[in-house]
Amino acid sequence: MPKCRISSYLAKPASVDPKWYHVDATDKILGRVATEIAMVLMGKNKPTYTPYVDTGDFVVVTNAERVRVTGKKAETMVYPRYSYYPGGYKEIPYSQVLERHPERIIKEAVRRMLPKNALARKMLMKLKVYAGENHPHGAQQPEPMVLSGQ
Repeated sequence: MPKCRISSYLAKPASVDPKWYHVDATDKILGRVATEIAMVLMGKNKPTYTPYVDTGDFVVVTNAERVRVTGKKAETMVYPRYSYYPGGYKEIPYSQVLERHPERIIKEAVRRMLPKNALARKMLMKLKVYAGENHPHGAQQPEPMVLSGQ
């Protein structure tokens, strides 16, 4: 009697064809946008998701300066930095980061939602965040990403 072999599809790095998506962060809640971006960067929105292969897509985020946070996060949230020198630990408040480098807020929120390994660093390079409305990725024709719940 022959044995029935059930096999699962496992993506190969050469077979992945990434798409480009565009997200407008105007008046969107930071955490909710970041979770959906992280899922697309990992490729979990596709049926071909494979944990050890970068099956994710590129994401272009515009209007990062207009992202919202709820509650008292705007006053209490801080971004730690450490220079690896004695006394080199700093905590930069959310309002200061929003004023100087608003794209870092979304990039940092997404980075913390990705797995902590070398593959996540490759995934994070597929995230392009811009403070204003303009971006240089028009040639890739990014399609608008539909965010659930917003």
